Amino acid sequence: MSERLQQLLAERPFLLADGATGTNLFAMGLMTGDAPELWNFAHPERIEALHRGMVEAGADIILTNSFGGSRYRLKLHNQQDRVREINLEAARIARCIADGSGRTVLVAGSIGPSGELFQPLGALTHEDASEAFAEQAMALAEGGVDLLWIETMSSKEEVTAAAAGAATTGLPYTSTMSFDTNGRTMMGLAPAEFVAFVHALQPPPIAYGANCGVGAAELVAALVNMSPAAEAGDILVAKGNCGVPYFVEGQIHYDGTPTLMADYARLARDAGARIIGGCCGTSFAHLAEMRTALDSHVPGSRPTMKEIGERLGKLTAGAEAGGAAAEASCAGRRPGRRRRGGEPATQ
Repeated sequence: MSERLQQLLAERPFLLADGATGTNLFAMGLMTGDAPELWNFAHPERIEALHRGMVEAGADIILTNSFGGSRYRLKLHNQQDRVREINLEAARIARCIADGSGRTVLVAGSIGPSGELFQPLGALTHEDASEAFAEQAMALAEGGVDLLWIETMSSKEEVTAAAAGAATTGLPYTSTMSFDTNGRTMMGLAPAEFVAFVHALQPPPIAYGANCGVGAAELVAALVNMSPAAEAGDILVAKGNCGVPYFVEGQIHYDGTPTLMADYARLARDAGARIIGGCCGTSFAHLAEMRTALDSHVPGSRPTMKEIGERLGKLTAGAEAGGAAAEASCAGRRPGRRRRGGEPATQ
């Protein structure tokens, strides 16, 4: 584990990750269809403002502006030959803001999905995908990130390839999937299945969880649904969308208020998350409310599906069904369970 991350987790019960990249850049003038990563050069001052705003709102971890920085995503903008340059600059900008904050702020190198389908559904092979992710990861590492942040994945094949690419750097990595289709990923993976899968990855992620998806309620439900497979000592990540999206005059907006996101943060903490942030729609104001809420929150019992629905909004039938199974499994667990290596079980 990154020494800096290990130190922060030893000192604090939770860490606050940042909020949305795309949503906040749209507010700064990014147009639909544009590549946010190219703003690392076209408008570096706006990327600096994005990171600075997150840090001032209380973020302990900021993600680089490199979500679509693989050769496959950049190819959509005819920029596939600039992978190293783009990711290096993304890391440099974030590192500068983090180091100038006056406190310990970690920089996580954002690695999003390739946008391609893997064999046999598509043409992408494990070898080609791993090479592409390694190319991106090496540039982020060269730029000075503390860890790599593999996010918004939907298939085991892509997580496996991204993890292999990340491993070439020697840096620790996290992995989050998006559970946005009736409580499962787009490729049909359930939260508990994801946990069992990441435990078998080599090297394993230092933290794992869920991001993006349908909304804050579904994100917390996904965490609860991971409970049957989670082991004591696992570090869970929650980075949920700011409510549910809706369109106004062709623009996407999110219905989550700062108050709702503060409640989401509390429930995510109760569900076991130690790294909590926001995804699409989460502004500086939302994140600041989340920080305040978490600083004063005393974690309680794991929330039920009913409680999540009442406080954050309606859940899909798949999320509720998975939650019922998780609650039954956790209720039947024996006390004193120990994890691999003999580490005593803790909540």
